[in-house]
Amino acid sequence: MTEAQKPPYRVPPMAEIAAVRPNGLKVISTFAGCGGSSLGYRMAGFKVVWASEFVDAARKVYEENAAPGTIVDGRDIREVDPLDVLRLLKMKPGELDVLDGSPPCASFSTAGKREQHWGEEKKYSDKVQRTDDLFFEYVRFLKAMQPRAFVAENVSGLVKGTAKGYFLQILAAMKACGYRVEARLLDAQWLGVPQARQRIIFQGVRADLDIEPSFPAPLPYRYSVRDALPWIGRTSFSTGGQKQARDPDLGPDDPAHSITAGAKNATHHLVEDVRIVPGDRGNRRRRESGKAHALDEPLTAVMADGGRNTNRAQFMVHVEAETDISRFAIGRESDRLSPGQQSDKYFSLVRAPLDGPSPTVTAAGGGHESGNSIASVIHPTEKRKFSIAELKRICAFPDDFALSGSYAQQWERLGRAVPPLMMFAIAKEVSAALLRARTRSSAPAPRSPGRSTTGSRRTGAGKTRTPRPNAGQRSSPDGSARTRRRPIGPG
Repeated sequence: MTEAQKPPYRVPPMAEIAAVRPNGLKVISTFAGCGGSSLGYRMAGFKVVWASEFVDAARKVYEENAAPGTIVDGRDIREVDPLDVLRLLKMKPGELDVLDGSPPCASFSTAGKREQHWGEEKKYSDKVQRTDDLFFEYVRFLKAMQPRAFVAENVSGLVKGTAKGYFLQILAAMKACGYRVEARLLDAQWLGVPQARQRIIFQGVRADLDIEPSFPAPLPYRYSVRDALPWIGRTSFSTGGQKQARDPDLGPDDPAHSITAGAKNATHHLVEDVRIVPGDRGNRRRRESGKAHALDEPLTAVMADGGRNTNRAQFMVHVEAETDISRFAIGRESDRLSPGQQSDKYFSLVRAPLDGPSPTVTAAGGGHESGNSIASVIHPTEKRKFSIAELKRICAFPDDFALSGSYAQQWERLGRAVPPLMMFAIAKEVSAALLRARTRSSAPAPRSPGRSTTGSRRTGAGKTRTPRPNAGQRSSPDGSARTRRRPIGPG
């Protein structure tokens, strides 16, 4: 597929997600974070009925963006009885469609100290807790609730080195709950996200359903940073402190597009040189009328156009003061880096490419309250980190997704989250499999075997497969992959 044939990148706004046609399936989200996974399920038509998040700042963001009717629980999950949750929801074991979960992954990340602190309590976001055992709390919920299917996510480091022992224990415990289980290493950049982000995805279906786990096929193309941020390269700063936005096709005597100064601690770039690509008018009328729709329908997108198209859009690009790295050592080092280049002095310092996906956005990349001196991915052409508005697009969140807290806290929320478009691709496959099974059989759900034992190594009737390191990613796509959806781009 050529660049001209690639659909424009877009992420649906929150109101559009709220208007998605329900698929009749219900999901519970554990370790829900700010809600990246939940947004993906909602895009696919699921109803999120209950969510658990222990970190206060993350839970606050989740609640601000949650669908009406979603119950959000802030307790430590170790204190929660899954059967009480089912009773609250007026459900019985076996009636839930999907149990989702993203247990904290810092204990297994190759970017961290891994086994040095296994078994210990340590700082995690704004809490102090042990995190390496939380996957088995997820399995406890799985055993008690007996959902038709489950999806669990973690970092790729879980299948590398000394952490592989944990991986095998987790896989065995899931299988012992009575599920066909498969784990694959998926990369978000092949699922519609303009970011390279590898994650191990566990998926299981209850053995009595007689279906296999189903994963999304990689797309035959990827989205770049330029696709996500079409205004990049069209703004500049003069030495006199005046902000300008200039179309590279303008002559020396042509007036530049304007950039206005914003609040004291931020700048606001007024971007005009983009064009609007309208979607199908009938679909747009249905959205405006408030009727439900599917996210595969064509929608309006913003694309770079050099200002030559008369149908222009104006919007403000907000850049926080905290993005500035010029006074730190990483700022001086960034002067040596071209787009796409990694520092050989600071391993985590990478200037994002313009024409490829961004490197992985980590939770710590936004720095801390005392400054932004931490090496991480930085802007392709400027001496700064990404703004939060830019980061939302890189992480495949809606432009109007509500975030709160400091710059570092907002960055952390996005850096810890599953990209919604990634989970959307996974959720659509799970939905299709469950709906096929529902039409084939109406057999009653099995009784719950009760409360699970943490770390169980029992084997069951379920089928287990080891991860496929190349599933969901390609080093050189040939364009032959079959896809079941039209990708979503910014609206």
